[in-house]
Amino acid sequence: MTSNPPAGSPEGQVPGAPAAAICKRPGCGNILPAGERGRARQFCGDACARRYHNNARVPVLSGAAPADSSADPLAALDTVIRQAAVLTRAAREQAAALDPARVRAQIAEAEAAQRRAEAAAVTAEARAAEAAAESQALAEALDAARQDTRAAQAATAAARLEAENAVAALEQARRDAATQIAAAQAGAARYARERDDAAEAARRADAGTIRARQAETDARAETDRVRADAARERDTLREQHQAQLEAITALTAAERARAERAEQLLDTERADRRHLTSTLTAPSTPGNGNGNGNGNGKLPRAAGSKGDQP
Repeated sequence: MTSNPPAGSPEGQVPGAPAAAICKRPGCGNILPAGERGRARQFCGDACARRYHNNARVPVLSGAAPADSSADPLAALDTVIRQAAVLTRAAREQAAALDPARVRAQIAEAEAAQRRAEAAAVTAEARAAEAAAESQALAEALDAARQDTRAAQAATAAARLEAENAVAALEQARRDAATQIAAAQAGAARYARERDDAAEAARRADAGTIRARQAETDARAETDRVRADAARERDTLREQHQAQLEAITALTAAERARAERAEQLLDTERADRRHLTSTLTAPSTPGNGNGNGNGNGKLPRAAGSKGDQP
């Protein structure tokens, strides 16, 4: 079973990878945590930072004796013993820091720190450029905001002026409203009198309406009676006209029959005359002296002559 190498030794790192940063306090050997934005860390924690600074203040304190050392030698001796222990521990840590492997690790750490610093510088430049662009955008936004602020201030001033005008108009409207209310009250009294007059006129109008409705009822009754009389007269006239038409029709039929009989008589008389004419114009036959066929010397009488009519 193999043991893992120390965390701060170069053997614990991956070959080809940059050396990990180690705590600055001598004798710690812990790897620094991952770097954050801003300045690179030098200690693995706050405790190492306090111990490092306390050890750095020890030589300053060793040269100055306490103010009351002459008064209390034991206290001064105790202070010197503590300072000696601290100096001894610092000397041991510095001696351990002079180990070649640790020195190489510190050099590698310095190179890695330099590369990280360069990368951080490039990143810082990029961030600076981005920050400059953001600053430019913020400046433009600030200018736009200022312009908007000025516009808003102008709008506020205009709104304040409008509000003042509105207040003045409201006061004027209140005065006008008071005047109109007084006029309306006076008009209300007049309207009340007019309403009473209108009510009286309405009552009279209702009475007139009742009389008009009664007159309308009477007129309707009279109209119905007149219509009934007119209907009876119309029926009587229709019957009379019908009788007259029937009499005229009968007379017309009689006249037509008489005309037909006269026309028949006229046709018969014409036929007799034609027969008589044909008899008179016929040549006489031998054997009789009068030229007719009956031998009595008389002309035959035509049938249907006027002497034969009843």
